[in-house]
Amino acid sequence: MALGCMLAQLDDSRKELVLTGWLMRWLVLLTEFDIRYVTQKSVKGSIVADHLASLSVFDDKPIEDDFLDEQFVSMTSIVGWQLYFDGVANQSRFGIGILLISPQGDHIPRSVRLTFSDHHRLMNNIVEYEACIIGLETTLDLGVRQLEIHGDSNLVIQQIQGIWRTRDEKLKPYHAYLDLLVDRFDELRYIHLHRVENQFAGALATLASMIEIPTGVTVLPLLIETRSVPAYCCLIGDIEDQDELPWYHDIYQFLACGTHLEAFTAKDRRTLRQLATRFVICGDALYRRSPNGLLLLCLDHASADRVMREVHAGVCGPHMGGHMLARKIMRTSYY
Repeated sequence: MALGCMLAQLDDSRKELVLTGWLMRWLVLLTEFDIRYVTQKSVKGSIVADHLASLSVFDDKPIEDDFLDEQFVSMTSIVGWQLYFDGVANQSRFGIGILLISPQGDHIPRSVRLTFSDHHRLMNNIVEYEACIIGLETTLDLGVRQLEIHGDSNLVIQQIQGIWRTRDEKLKPYHAYLDLLVDRFDELRYIHLHRVENQFAGALATLASMIEIPTGVTVLPLLIETRSVPAYCCLIGDIEDQDELPWYHDIYQFLACGTHLEAFTAKDRRTLRQLATRFVICGDALYRRSPNGLLLLCLDHASADRVMREVHAGVCGPHMGGHMLARKIMRTSYY
């Protein structure tokens, strides 16, 4: 039985051995003993378990489960400045994009257009090296000595750490100068990003490569704002806040008193007379005649907002779209 186990182990390990001579004699002699064969990996893995099993544990003796030099086990990340760099080469146009993020979250963008006279020497890797070098020079000028470097060029990230060797003769001068800049920092951390995660720096590099700035012209820092509503909505809101008059005020005054604003031109007066034929005053309210003969109550801004909220999301509101909401409000005799 033991001989069969040994042969099976030899087959599993794919070792082609010829059972002749002394090997066959030892196998025959060992068949009378109860020998169990295990793999070398299992023997190594059981050393810790066998060692713990051989130790005698008493109830009054606590187990020492602390690690030596525990203070060196934990690792802390660099909380400070971050550098994002990218380079773009587009049909003899070369641009660099750099984004610096301060510990307070301030974004400092920088775009550089490369106008070297010897364009045939420029290639994508050289532009990436230029971007990384200019980014490090910018942070050194700001007095930064701890930095996280983010880039989508795996070649630059690996070569700056010394993981990959720099074999290209064109890149060796860049790598040598980059090493001098790295030595001036106290702590650096390198993070390789996908191109999608480096869009800000890529957009700055593309901007620099596409726009040619005349000599002597100074471009102010780029300011990017965020707006949540269209510009015309802001204008309408400002006009309504200033006037505080309903949209039908001119029509109501024309029907009630036959007057209009003095600033109206002849075309404005003719348009107002045509609009007034579709409206009628009942009591103190203004109504509009619908095509089927019904009178629709005209609503001001506050009343229209209240009616839209009730019809759209009220007790029986179906949360319909804009056109359906307008038709439903008109079916309920509002305008």
